[in-house]
Amino acid sequence: MPEYTQHEAPIPVQLPAEQTPEQPEVSRAEQVMRALSEAYPDRTGPAEFRDSDWAIQVYGEWFYYADGRLLPESLRAKAADYDPQPFYNYAAELPPWTPPSIEESERMKNMMASRRQHPAKRSQHFYDALWRAHNQGESWERVKQIRFLGLTVMVHYSIIEELSLVEEFILNEAKTNAAVKQWIDGLKSIDGWSWRNIAATASRSYHSYGAAIDLLPKSWGGLETYWQWAAEKNPEWWAVPYTRRFHPPMEVVKAFEALGFLWGGKWMTYDTMHFEYRPEILLLSNVPQADLHLINSQSLK
Repeated sequence: MPEYTQHEAPIPVQLPAEQTPEQPEVSRAEQVMRALSEAYPDRTGPAEFRDSDWAIQVYGEWFYYADGRLLPESLRAKAADYDPQPFYNYAAELPPWTPPSIEESERMKNMMASRRQHPAKRSQHFYDALWRAHNQGESWERVKQIRFLGLTVMVHYSIIEELSLVEEFILNEAKTNAAVKQWIDGLKSIDGWSWRNIAATASRSYHSYGAAIDLLPKSWGGLETYWQWAAEKNPEWWAVPYTRRFHPPMEVVKAFEALGFLWGGKWMTYDTMHFEYRPEILLLSNVPQADLHLINSQSLK
């Protein structure tokens, strides 16, 4: 079974020459808030330490780290009412597969049972503000229909450039890569915007903002793609090896990651058709991304 951890990987920081190893390490709060500021420079201000916590402005409104909860000033006193946001470590490469041990399987059963009985209660205020989508109506106003790999999909207007560059690389790769061309030809549809929660949680899905897409093939070929669907046939869905999961070519995954998207195939609760725009997670995990100001049609290779 692959290793999945919530490792607190630091953001690369250029230290001044006079800084010594004895000086305090950068806190997780500072790492996260600086990553968010860097990931969304057109929507946020610089990270600042104010009122005893790290904070950033989103379209002029201050949000505080609040032990990982990302709360507006008005809710800081109620931080205990919310669970932290999951700023997890995202693996640069797909972790090697090893069959789960009896202990690992038991731990997974207990974890999923706890998740069903006590779904995390996370504040939506930060991401609602970031995507300017506080309700379904506002979210719908922010999405546009685009063509991606020959299919139509509704996505948030702010990620259209990134998706266009992902598409450009994939189409270029398909000219010389038979597996990528076959994958493109096998696509049936793409799901984008959909106002809903993440399955088995009380947290809003990134599909609700139009910041995630699911690439659906004409046939799964008898392979698994989504843990919830797999669980209907196999209660130990986490034990399904990679060879029995439907994976897009890794060149496709790398193209998405280079432009700020995570692939759900690297999650413990796998969703191999799913890509969502989370550049802050990639920054925190030290996964390289392309520079939109420098990129051209060849620079992703």
